[in-house]
Amino acid sequence: MSDTTAPNGRSALVTGAAGGIGRAVALRLARAGYDVTINYSRSKERAEATLKEMQQYPGHHQAVRADVSDDAAVRELARIAADASGSLDILVNNAGTTSETPPDDLDGIDLADWDRVFEVNVRGLVQVTRACAPALRAGRGSVVNVASIVGLRPGPQPLAYAASKAAVVSLTKTLSRVLAPQVRVNAVAPGWIAGEWMERTLGDNYDKLMERRARMTPLARNVTLEDVAESVHTMATAHPFVTGEVIVIDGGYTATT
Repeated sequence: MSDTTAPNGRSALVTGAAGGIGRAVALRLARAGYDVTINYSRSKERAEATLKEMQQYPGHHQAVRADVSDDAAVRELARIAADASGSLDILVNNAGTTSETPPDDLDGIDLADWDRVFEVNVRGLVQVTRACAPALRAGRGSVVNVASIVGLRPGPQPLAYAASKAAVVSLTKTLSRVLAPQVRVNAVAPGWIAGEWMERTLGDNYDKLMERRARMTPLARNVTLEDVAESVHTMATAHPFVTGEVIVIDGGYTATT
């Protein structure tokens, strides 16, 4: 697949990019020619490994530690990301966390866990977007939020996580109005992604349930990190008259079951 190389000075910020979706998105944007700032909270070694991978592509790439629930840290992150040019072309709000409470265990919800999930997944998204808004407006940029299929329909995820991703879907629509007309705001909602996140979610049933999911998916496989990264890149860099939309990435599973 060919790339459209970004002009010099085009920049992107990807939160929660030490591994998983964030890492895949950061690599995709670096390959497309963007100067990419990746953010991490605790996973310094993984972030450094991702940064090393990104450095195979030309550009100024950097890793910045910041807890997205800390507004002061977020404002400094935004300043660093936009420092070189004073503008920001792409913001990918990917930072997220979950709780360990089983999805059907209403009585077992730990309210401290609930608050932490919302601090990162919802308040963090708002704080990062708000801090980056001046630079995004200056660059007539684009925001892509990483939601989840469980923000749109029930699934095997803890209640706090599912509710937080539903909030991400709502915020995507609201922020598309707030930041218009200079900035587009869209979201991606991945289905079951093969890998460690779903391994933790499904436990011992991972192989059996993922195989069943693939059989029931029209495109006959499960989502990969690269699938999500490609969709994020496309939503951020193309479709100039699309905003406030949520793109489901699940090979047609949701549409047909």
